Amino acid sequence: MTATFDFTSPRSYVLNCSTLLTELPVMERPAAARAAGFTDVEFWWPFDGEPTPSSEDVDRFVVSLEDAGVALRGLNFWAGDMSRGDRGMVSVKGRCEDFAENVALATSIGERTGCTAFNALYGLRQDGQTEQAQDDIAVENLLLAAEKVAPIGGTVLVEPVSGADEYPLKTAAAALDVVRRVREQGGENVGLLADLFHMHVNGDDVGAVIEAHAAEFAHVQIADAPGRGAPGTGELPLRRWIERSYELGYTGRIALEYKQDRETAFDWLSA
Repeated sequence: MTATFDFTSPRSYVLNCSTLLTELPVMERPAAARAAGFTDVEFWWPFDGEPTPSSEDVDRFVVSLEDAGVALRGLNFWAGDMSRGDRGMVSVKGRCEDFAENVALATSIGERTGCTAFNALYGLRQDGQTEQAQDDIAVENLLLAAEKVAPIGGTVLVEPVSGADEYPLKTAAAALDVVRRVREQGGENVGLLADLFHMHVNGDDVGAVIEAHAAEFAHVQIADAPGRGAPGTGELPLRRWIERSYELGYTGRIALEYKQDRETAFDWLSA
């Protein structure tokens, strides 16, 4: 893969349209991504925190992808209200029915678009719930999600996340432990989303994680640090990490999940 991976081509990457092109309405971002040279995109849940938007809203989203001529490569399940601090509903008591309905809807979007990667943000620790109880709920919900997306070739992703103290999965080891528990109960199509930025910010030894687990990565996302900007705006050896991941057996895509203004967001590609 390293011999053919073109680090300067937009076509080499999956563009996250929930962290980039945010100056535009959601439905205009696929076309803007295509205009910038990208052919593959991913989104967080794009419906303003609603687990089950109207069929009209879903149709508009799918049509925006089709009209732009881009492929949807990744989609987050509903994660609550991200703007108010939610970071997933997988482990949250009382939201299982909403999550199940969302999984069914996300799967239908995947069936229509060809998307097969679905990120399931774990959720914050909750007052009044023990950690064990939340972890048991999470395994049940992840098993449900894995079962639902399996017929379309889908994979459920589990991600370490930074910037939220009550989010319990901060390292690759913590996320891989959840993956292991789900697989032990039959959810084989569950894997690690290796967000190199989040892992680094949380103090993980990213190089060591790559050496030990690159072949197990189900998806990779990148941003530079400090700052979560474009590659080259910080100090992370992103090119070396990407090359090593492929050398050790990673076969998936590299997603750009950084934050930067639209005017300068892609300057690094030609630098």
